[in-house]
Amino acid sequence: MGKSRSRRFKPVVYAPTAAVKQETDPEDPAEGESLHAEDLLHKLQSPCPEVREFACANISKLVQQRQVIPSFLQKDAVRCLGPLLLDKCMAVRETAAGALRNLSTCGGFEVCDDMVTRDIMTPLVALLRECSPGLDSNLEPSMNGKDLPKNYAEDIANQAINVLWNMCESNSKALSVFNKENCVDIVIQCLNKFPTNLELAISAAYCLQTVTEDNSDLLASLDAAYLQTLESVLGNTATTMEMQLLKTLVAGTVWNLKERIPPRSQADSINAILRILSEVLSLDAGKFIVKMKEVESLHLKAAESEVEAQEAAANLEEISLNEDGVNKGTGRADFSDLNPVSNNELKQASCLLVAQKSALEMIVNMCCSNDPSDDEWEELSSSDESDLGLEKSVADGGQLLTPLCLSAEVHSALLGHFIPKKVFEKTWFPDGNALQICSQNATWKPLITKMYTVQCRALTSLHNMLSALDIESLGGASALQELSKHLSQLVFTQTDIPKRDEFLEAASSALRALLETMASKGIPQCMTPEQVMSFGEGCVSSNNSSTRVNAVSIMGITGSVLAKSGNTSEKLKLIGIFLLGVASNDSSLVVSGGALDAIFDVFADGDEAEKAAVEIKLLQALKKIQPAFKSKIRKEGREKYSIDQLCVLDNVRTNLRRFISYQETVEKKLSKAK
Repeated sequence: MGKSRSRRFKPVVYAPTAAVKQETDPEDPAEGESLHAEDLLHKLQSPCPEVREFACANISKLVQQRQVIPSFLQKDAVRCLGPLLLDKCMAVRETAAGALRNLSTCGGFEVCDDMVTRDIMTPLVALLRECSPGLDSNLEPSMNGKDLPKNYAEDIANQAINVLWNMCESNSKALSVFNKENCVDIVIQCLNKFPTNLELAISAAYCLQTVTEDNSDLLASLDAAYLQTLESVLGNTATTMEMQLLKTLVAGTVWNLKERIPPRSQADSINAILRILSEVLSLDAGKFIVKMKEVESLHLKAAESEVEAQEAAANLEEISLNEDGVNKGTGRADFSDLNPVSNNELKQASCLLVAQKSALEMIVNMCCSNDPSDDEWEELSSSDESDLGLEKSVADGGQLLTPLCLSAEVHSALLGHFIPKKVFEKTWFPDGNALQICSQNATWKPLITKMYTVQCRALTSLHNMLSALDIESLGGASALQELSKHLSQLVFTQTDIPKRDEFLEAASSALRALLETMASKGIPQCMTPEQVMSFGEGCVSSNNSSTRVNAVSIMGITGSVLAKSGNTSEKLKLIGIFLLGVASNDSSLVVSGGALDAIFDVFADGDEAEKAAVEIKLLQALKKIQPAFKSKIRKEGREKYSIDQLCVLDNVRTNLRRFISYQETVEKKLSKAK
């Protein structure tokens, strides 16, 4: 389970200024969104700053619809927006940066690559440098002149840092520019604003965590002052969820910098990181959401009561004035300032879920080998050929999941902060009350996806911990059996899970790792062969190839255990038929190869396996599959698969030829026995 290039940030929403809205969009608020890209890009050249701001704001909204992004790119929107990052009007700078942020966020990695190609980094770096000296002092009145002074330097920096983060996460050239221009200084400066501007600090922390990952050039330039800034964040005692999220992200950065930490301090630093992750994972997100919704309801009732009181007072004043013949108006006051600018309770709940997701992703990486992800299928070929009298290939690896070597400090900290137990707790389905609350409220509904994402990350963390920790560290054989019950309960209960493919991939990966561990230690597991078959059938219908690979691996593990027992030929026949179907029909060579590899495991040895193989005509089926498999490798291999995948596929092809020879020997032996 490796890293994936998935967009982890959200777009920003701007509204055009009131003056422009009245002039250009007096009746239909949606009209701005329907303007053609060419019209909006033309308005960017207007001499009027309000019109330029209006155009940027509408581009920012429109590009949140992926289907309109190509039209903006074709008309060179990046080069049109880039100069506005240095516009004389601060409001234009902010909205231009926001438009570029949304373009990069909603467009994905390909759009980010295109933006770097069109040299967005030059004006972006220049903008950040101009923001730097003004972060503490550049106060400029807002445009309507009524509000409190607005610190445009911080607001602009926030949008610009998000664009920088998107670019660096997506494009190696952007990361090189980041290093060369020493952009880390401004990012650290933004992080330092955490006591007064948490939103800016969180954006900086996201960016910093990204740019410090596998970036040796940057790590070499970081000095003690940078580490002290990170330590000051980690040591903060504030308990808001925004602060918990910030500390979690900074903990991720410290983890990336662990090689720069003096050896004498590494144990303390790793303990500090795991303490923060433990604190975040200790919180019950479901109960917290319920509590926050209750608080929100109380605030809304209080606001309504205040509005009613003010309306009553205004009505009394109106009656009094009307009686005096002075005021014939409606007497209604403007209560718009009573409406909350943002829903703080919803924000707190969202920050907690994002912090837990980030914490679990860190644990995934802590317990992850340097091998590519499962979908690259580098450790799939696992057939044990010793019983066939065949020489084991080096590429085979010997088992599906090779235990990793965690450092003593990490191993100790994981166990000392009860991380395995806390990860296990997050693998349960989200709290029913929280789901109900969120489903009934449009503004809270996005939290549902976040709750399920936390569950999936927990299952992925569980997968990696099963690979990295020994059985005693996981609680012993009884704990693994309980875990087996738990996972079987998960996969056989709810079916209406959002992004079910993501859940199936995470659950099947965890189950595969668990069954492999239990099988290697001879620990009975609690899923029946019938349940395993049912789960496998559900997985192979998934569009996700990693899920299908996991399914056939699980079948191979279950079948190889059954083959060592008595009276199991009927069950082995069902597994064999299932695996042959996948090997013959799956569109992915990786999955087909995995199914063949599982067949080698199941039918490698044993009287029950030999009996079942003959009854399902395994030899004849494999002889039919062999030429088609070889042909597909030859025709599709170089176009669709990596060199490492092709090495494994070639290994499976070789093993298939040898296994067919072995099965011919088995059939001859059984014929003589008759």
